[in-house]
Amino acid sequence: MNKINALFANNKDRKLLSLYFCAGCPTLEGTGDVIKAMERKGIDMIEVGIPFSDPLADGPVIQSAGTVALKNGMTVKKLFAQLKEIKNEVQLPLVLMGYLNPIMHYGIEAFFKSCVESGVSGTIIPDLPFDDYLKVVNPIADKYDIRVIMMITPETSEERIRFIDEHTDGFIYMVSSASITGAQSSFGDAKLAYFNHINGMNLRNPRMIGFGISNKQTLTSAQDNAAGAIIGSKFVTLLNETGDPDKALDGLFECLEK
Repeated sequence: MNKINALFANNKDRKLLSLYFCAGCPTLEGTGDVIKAMERKGIDMIEVGIPFSDPLADGPVIQSAGTVALKNGMTVKKLFAQLKEIKNEVQLPLVLMGYLNPIMHYGIEAFFKSCVESGVSGTIIPDLPFDDYLKVVNPIADKYDIRVIMMITPETSEERIRFIDEHTDGFIYMVSSASITGAQSSFGDAKLAYFNHINGMNLRNPRMIGFGISNKQTLTSAQDNAAGAIIGSKFVTLLNETGDPDKALDGLFECLEK
């Protein structure tokens, strides 16, 4: 069974926590150390960002991390090599999050083949058109048993959400707002109403809520309304400040208690 499916199947009574970081930031060779630190600290799933020069969905924190990573020399090929080195040491699901351009440049089938070889269980491609997913990407991903995770936002129609739910597997990435990534202090009534609406749809796939989670209030709101939460910008900030994944994780856990 794919590790993503196994994670949700085996943890139906527990709220999950997934973290994002950008490969190659703050250091080129630190990818494996960050991942292993996350597993030691009990993180359930990891999104590894592929840096890109034009990340449309990302806020300033993750954009800056991508810029640093590219300057450090991170590439898709380099990332796969790093992940392959630690494949036998890591048990939790790894999800690559990156834009379509670098993936197409690498080669779509080569990309999914490398995912298998390096222990990756899924991908998130924010700018992948759904029609292209259905016709081109999904058949290749299925061949290699890799999950392609789709995002929904408060602006996604109910018809499209149900279509995504029917034609994807693993989980649905439920973006808390239609804006770019970035930490927020709280979720307002409109976002909570959105969460409640999606809960009422009784979707087949589990959902993870991301964008804006940085403290106890936002974490609790996300975990109360989905299978778990995804944190990106807050952890990336702490990792850049400390340069040490263990210290960054300890700092994050402190923030999530406030």
